[in-house]
Amino acid sequence: MKLGIVGLPNVGKSTLFNSLTKAGALAANYPFATIDPNVGVVQVPDERIEKLGELYNTKKVTHATIEFVDIAGLVKGASHGEGLGNQFLANIREVDAIVHVVRCFEDGNVVHVDGSVDPARDIETINLELIFSDIEILDRRIAKISKQAKMDKTLAKELEQVEAIKAHLEAGKMARTFEVADDEDLQEWFKGYNLLTAKSTIYAANVAEDDLADDGNSNQYVAAVRKLAAEEGSQVFVVSARLEEELSELDDEEKTMFLADLGVESSGLDKLVAASYDLLGLISFLTAGEDECRAWTITKGTKAPQAAGKIHTDFERGFIKAEVVNYQDLLDCGSLSAAKEKGIVGMEGKDYVVKDGDVILFRFNV
Repeated sequence: MKLGIVGLPNVGKSTLFNSLTKAGALAANYPFATIDPNVGVVQVPDERIEKLGELYNTKKVTHATIEFVDIAGLVKGASHGEGLGNQFLANIREVDAIVHVVRCFEDGNVVHVDGSVDPARDIETINLELIFSDIEILDRRIAKISKQAKMDKTLAKELEQVEAIKAHLEAGKMARTFEVADDEDLQEWFKGYNLLTAKSTIYAANVAEDDLADDGNSNQYVAAVRKLAAEEGSQVFVVSARLEEELSELDDEEKTMFLADLGVESSGLDKLVAASYDLLGLISFLTAGEDECRAWTITKGTKAPQAAGKIHTDFERGFIKAEVVNYQDLLDCGSLSAAKEKGIVGMEGKDYVVKDGDVILFRFNV
């Protein structure tokens, strides 16, 4: 999974990226401190895989990972090249989902590119640039197929959809709120346009440390972000980028104590991972053994052979059966053999839909 962190200059993007990845990206108090995208790969926090490792006394524990891309601050006019905008927009097209960092704190020492804190305005600025960029993509497609569409029914069908999407965008709406008809061609075309505004978005409401205890409920700026997100079906998580940066320097035990003192249950990374998995419809299944215990990320609804294919294409091609036990049941039993004695280990076939937390041993023959 690849997430692009975007927002206006000086909203805390690079600070959040640093804390999530410890990659040391430049975080400076002036616009365009980030020019080239910084990339960092982060382990998905999952205590299940750690406990499985202890149960199996495994040699290696491998977590699922998320790739974060810190994309330079967008400004008004980015879609027309302002502030190196076209380059930045191209970087966003490569990600699976967007983390849109919105400033929800007052601080006279941190310059705001528009002179004041206004989340609704800031979100609109970014969204409009993404919309303008997408309209350009659609205009190019319209120009390419409009003549041929007069004599080709398939292209005429596509042209009708492209023009409908363009009208939707011109009304100030994001492509992700456009309802594509239940038609295989239309669905495939829509996906192929790779529109920025069609990408799933998570809003990161960046607040002062004091606003974390009540999850930003008393912060008027956070309320504005939540209202806008609800209208477009997006996720919101509340984070203090500055606090996350401090937490990134602590070990796990110190981090837990620090969060407890603040009355906060989850770190920003934990919240972001949960929001990302939920928004993108992702789950994790687990494999376990003496050599390695590992978490694998798949989409909800994935059947056993396709899940096996995440490990190796031969596993999918030669799939026979999947030996499946629930993670918690395995832990409670203390061993796989004990779980088998209790009859809670299933032998599943090709139609089995993998569940979050399944511990699976695939049987295959190539």
